[in-house]
Amino acid sequence: MKQTIPVRADADPKYTWALEDIYPSDEAWDAAYAEAQNFSRQISAFRGRLGSSARTLLEFLQLGETISVAFDSLYGYAQRRSDEDTAVSKYQGMSSKAISLMVAVDAAGSFETPELLAIPDEKLDQFYQELPELTVYRTYLDNLRRKRAHILSDAEEKLLASAGEISQSPDTIYSMFADADLKFPPAVDSAGNEHELTHGSYIPLMHSTDRVLRKSAFQSLYSMYGKFRNTAAAILTAQVKQLKFHADARRYPSTLHMSLDSSNVPTEVYTNLIQAVHDNMQPMYRYVALRKKLLGVDELHMYDLYTPIVADADEKIPYEQAKETVLRALAPMGEDYLNILREGFDNRWIDVYENVGKCSGAYSAGLRVHPYVLLNYADTLDSMFTLAHEMGHAIHSYLSNKNQPVIYSDYVIFVAEVASTCNEALLMQYLLNNTTDPRKRAYLINYFLEQFRTTLYRQTMFAEFELEINRRNEAGESLTAEVYNQIYHDLNVRYFGDGIVIDPEIDLEWARIPHFYYDYYVYQYATGYAAAIALSRRILREGEPAVRDYLEFLSGGCSKDPISLLRGAGVDMATTQPITEALRLFDELIDEMEQLLS
Repeated sequence: MKQTIPVRADADPKYTWALEDIYPSDEAWDAAYAEAQNFSRQISAFRGRLGSSARTLLEFLQLGETISVAFDSLYGYAQRRSDEDTAVSKYQGMSSKAISLMVAVDAAGSFETPELLAIPDEKLDQFYQELPELTVYRTYLDNLRRKRAHILSDAEEKLLASAGEISQSPDTIYSMFADADLKFPPAVDSAGNEHELTHGSYIPLMHSTDRVLRKSAFQSLYSMYGKFRNTAAAILTAQVKQLKFHADARRYPSTLHMSLDSSNVPTEVYTNLIQAVHDNMQPMYRYVALRKKLLGVDELHMYDLYTPIVADADEKIPYEQAKETVLRALAPMGEDYLNILREGFDNRWIDVYENVGKCSGAYSAGLRVHPYVLLNYADTLDSMFTLAHEMGHAIHSYLSNKNQPVIYSDYVIFVAEVASTCNEALLMQYLLNNTTDPRKRAYLINYFLEQFRTTLYRQTMFAEFELEINRRNEAGESLTAEVYNQIYHDLNVRYFGDGIVIDPEIDLEWARIPHFYYDYYVYQYATGYAAAIALSRRILREGEPAVRDYLEFLSGGCSKDPISLLRGAGVDMATTQPITEALRLFDELIDEMEQLLS
């Protein structure tokens, strides 16, 4: 029987997010948008005056916070509405208007950085003494002045700000291409039944024990990307070229330096991650061999990587059951943490189920009114882990917004994946501790192994792909679909070894990864996972002192650089130690898996 995806109008309101908490109606959004059109004029009134007095500087920085809060709601509402159904042009238009207005305000305030850099250190120190309220912005101003070599003239900054909307075009075009326009042929199971294939249903289909269905879904998905491979390549190349344009304009030695400098993360953290994983490939090859053996196949294929090895231990996990399990699993975090989690569950922070046109995947948007979480929940173990993951993001945002001034409330991406993955690690430990059946334990360990494979190995492979295509572009080499395919094929060979068939379809996987439009984002999944494994173990081992340090980290926003924030929580990501130790745990889990299923 063909499975169908409901339309948005049929969604149960109980399982949709409460966007009325931002604006009660679209008309209220329109009114707020009209008011926000005054921001450019208000910002422009400060041009040439930032160094004139401490009071003027304070008022300007406070206006910046007011504007930030306003756009948090304006863009947040419009984009959430658009993500409910990406085919609805009205909300695409509202989101586009919000972005355009943000770009205009950025352009009007392009004088900010050059003027702030022009204030002599002695004068700025005098301002702090004259007006103590200004000292709250000291970290922000120090961090800005740290980037002095990459700040341009007033006119140049205004030009770059005006190009902001163009720079976002590759991401916007890719989203429309992948989420709204691309449709896939149905997958067919071994009994001849059709299954609707979407971004949301693909991974659940790949978890199926029906190998015919898995292969069909795999080939159906990539057949469409293959038909549009040149379009997909052109979009990705546009992304790479716009990134190089900005890196060159700001006098960075590479796009990697520019992207990581925005978070104050040394580039060695990125390259050390890749090297540490390269040095620990053997556990991955062991896992591939174990998976092939336990599945009992003559050849292991890429469409065999997601199905549970212990298939009969799989279970259906309804959303309400998942919420209760997550609450119990996160009990070591203490009642304060659990109360925030319950608030999110009970007050519609979450848009739960897939509908036609809904944005694929999952995310958390940390709006100031409260966070919003998008899911495409599918009653699987993976869906339950995604719930725990995204609520980790949400509570991180909630605590940072609550405990930090607006200027420091938006934590950098480098630390973002720590909070989400720590929740996943605690959930896994809870499930393992409450499982006595050897076969169920083997199933859970396999899931844990898959987290390592898909996060530490897979995301590092993505990071290496992104680094390679940017390096080739910076060297003046041509980037085409064939080049992307070859790079991606070679990486799969390196990361999986010779124990699996590298199906030709997988060469196109780069075309379905939206994170390649996020400017060196993906490596942070791997570093975040390694940090989260270390932190979750400390929480379970030490209890209240570790929880206190961890909650302080979650409340830190961007008040310190990310490496310092994590050191305060008990892990040093400036070294390869957390990555190496996490991969050692992966190897140990393979040992236990072999023993359980021997």
